[in-house]
Amino acid sequence: ALKGVGFFAGGSLLQIFGFRAALLAMAGVLLLILLACTRFLKRDLGKSRQKVKLTELFSKSREINYLSAARVFLFASRDVWFVVGVPVFLVGSIGWNFNQVGTFMAVWVIGYGVVQAFVPKLLNNHNGLESAVSSAKFWGILLAFIPACIALGLNDVSIQWMSDLNIGYGPVNWLIGGLIIFGFVFAINSAVHSYLIVGYADGDKASLSIGFYYMANAFGRLIGTLLSGLVYQYWGLLACLVVSSIMVALAVLLTLPLGRPVNEEMPH
Repeated sequence: ALKGVGFFAGGSLLQIFGFRAALLAMAGVLLLILLACTRFLKRDLGKSRQKVKLTELFSKSREINYLSAARVFLFASRDVWFVVGVPVFLVGSIGWNFNQVGTFMAVWVIGYGVVQAFVPKLLNNHNGLESAVSSAKFWGILLAFIPACIALGLNDVSIQWMSDLNIGYGPVNWLIGGLIIFGFVFAINSAVHSYLIVGYADGDKASLSIGFYYMANAFGRLIGTLLSGLVYQYWGLLACLVVSSIMVALAVLLTLPLGRPVNEEMPH
């Protein structure tokens, strides 16, 4: 939810102050936060009592390696359209202003967080890691079709066909509606994957395993961000959505080898 507030604030700063002044304003606020952290945070916060070797940061678990690789492609599939493609398309091709784009992105992220919070209630039939793996595969397959369907509805042939049939169809509505559905299904996928990493993590070194997993998450976001600008610049939004669909499919393929580990215990 707070990420969503950040998107709204970013859009408002762009609308009111412009790009350079918005960057300077954010840098100033971050400087104040840094000074507050150095003054009020405890020095030993987050420090490990034991020294960890660099090689220990990388997981030796087969399941965690597969799940981390799947996480790379899962979050790259979101950011490949989310970071550059859709915001620039809404401003440059549709004519939205920065406030409108920031509000949409904020609502999307906040809604995503709300869905994640309710996933345990939505999927309360889990009785172990095996059923969670099945859920990850099912929701992943469903997610892979959504960007492809959005792209299919945005191509010129589909738009002309809908126009000829006099169907009340707007490409922008199709895009926004599709991305809302994508966000709902993506939130479930992400939450199920997080549930799995806790279940697969070694009890003695759970923080290392989970840290490795979220390092993969950050790497996926980096790839998605770079591809979002590159793909949109050369091939446009439809290509971003097609790449997103391919990446989700790769994430699903990487969950196929997952199974029940030895001495399975339910994560709480």
